[in-house]
Amino acid sequence: MGRQLRVVHRTGYRYTGLVSASHNEARMTPRATREQFVQATRLDINPVAWTHAFTDYWGTSVTAFEVAEPHQRLDVVAVSTVEVGDRLAVGPGVSWAELADDSFADKYVEMLADSEHVDPGVELRRIAAEVAHDSARPAEAVTEIIGRIRERVAYVPGSTQVNTRAADVWAIRAGVCQDLVHLGLGALRSAGIPARYVSGYVMPSASPVVGEVRVGESHAWLQYWDGAWVGLDPTNDIAPGDFHIEVGVGRDYFDVPPLKGVYSGSESSDLFVEVEITVLG
Repeated sequence: MGRQLRVVHRTGYRYTGLVSASHNEARMTPRATREQFVQATRLDINPVAWTHAFTDYWGTSVTAFEVAEPHQRLDVVAVSTVEVGDRLAVGPGVSWAELADDSFADKYVEMLADSEHVDPGVELRRIAAEVAHDSARPAEAVTEIIGRIRERVAYVPGSTQVNTRAADVWAIRAGVCQDLVHLGLGALRSAGIPARYVSGYVMPSASPVVGEVRVGESHAWLQYWDGAWVGLDPTNDIAPGDFHIEVGVGRDYFDVPPLKGVYSGSESSDLFVEVEITVLG
């Protein structure tokens, strides 16, 4: 049996002065997947904005919007009700030989590519290569590689910035969920295993009371290819379950930020975020 969850995600910008116009993209609408049914969703924007909804290249729902009137604050509120079901079994999984096939590598090249954000550094690359060499199947290597990362890197809120590189996280031995995912992506890709970034939400309590509003936050985990995309939450050391709500997928965090944009007419801005999650049944 699955769970019915409601998420209220409030975010936006406070500007130090008057903004004459802003252009933004919001990725705050949960995805419809084989394990997740979106029952209702809406996005409210203040000031009133021109909007255009589309699905991006990676499969994430996007609302692009423009505010043309002067404003000193931008408020974006996404309210969604989602039914999250059991994670489906994927069968025996893929072999190393399948991953090494040229046509496979070409098909998943974007989820095998390195970048400055997910580059794990020399030491973790070496560890990933050794683990892959000693593992009978890719799925076995995934479990061991993520375990090695968790042994080394502690979850420490506020220890990094949004632009902190994965190799630097490995060096300082601390990070947040985004950093653990970036390290995992870089290590798995270096071993030839396609992996992608997932943004969303997770209920902060393992045993929430039905109808009780809980303060949550945006969360991140990863998916690796094993005949289907299989989820793994490095921060909580679990497979995503019926308390995880998937919103966006991409190569790394910078493909799926909840809100991003440009504006004119003010020196600086302050981003604010509030997330509430309620179990409905």
